[in-house]
Amino acid sequence: MRVAEPIFASWRAELALGFERAGPRTVLARRRHDGPLVVQKPLYPEGEAVCHAIVVHPPGGIAGGDVLEISIDAGAGSHVLLTTPGAGKWYRSAGPEASQSVRLEVAAGAVLEWLPQETILFSGARARLATEVRLQGDAGYLGWEIVCLGRTGSGERYAAGEGRFSSAILRDGRPLWLERGRVPGSGRLLASAAGLAGRPVFGTLAAAFPALSRAELEACRAVLPEEGEGAVTLLPGVLLARYLGASTESARRWFAALWRILRLSCTGREAVEPRIWRT
Repeated sequence: MRVAEPIFASWRAELALGFERAGPRTVLARRRHDGPLVVQKPLYPEGEAVCHAIVVHPPGGIAGGDVLEISIDAGAGSHVLLTTPGAGKWYRSAGPEASQSVRLEVAAGAVLEWLPQETILFSGARARLATEVRLQGDAGYLGWEIVCLGRTGSGERYAAGEGRFSSAILRDGRPLWLERGRVPGSGRLLASAAGLAGRPVFGTLAAAFPALSRAELEACRAVLPEEGEGAVTLLPGVLLARYLGASTESARRWFAALWRILRLSCTGREAVEPRIWRT
């Protein structure tokens, strides 16, 4: 007897946050949400100048047909670090595509760090993820995305479905980096040596600061992932690190090591990990 597919109700959720510099503090000045996307109380583990916030999707997973829209504005002179409480789980879909769009606006003199925990695409998931970063003047950005194809902990392979990914970083309206990708389940890209070479985990870290130089490039290249492969490239205005392997933990630890280097070099601040990463 065939077991029925689980049925999930589709959700549309929006979260819009606005941060501002108020004297010595970065404060969450505006928040608006509709549907199951919220932000927890702002935290200041490294002093008042840097505001840490956790973006929460209470259902815990994303089903076919769900639409998530996240919009963050970092006002002039602010410093914001955003993360998530755990892995984002994208469920198998019987047909409808689920999507998440993240729009990050960073004003002159501001720094925004977007450091979500990993995204897991269940076999059969149909997902579209898009991130756009718009920088003004000398604004700075540090962010990453880690994707795991299939629930590797239980031996699941990404045998069906499709993941679509797009990323853009612009400064004063001019593109610094644009990328689009499509990963079909059981497609040749998964096994090809020119693609993922049988590895289920891939990720990208991006840093965009006006003063990036070969010093940051060489410092990052001196650090290697514990497992899997990593490569670091410096483009005009953007440093990119790529991970390919079998472990989200290895990807996250390597990206965190690079983040510590880049944060200190580009912002003058020692890295302070969000408390949620240790729970």
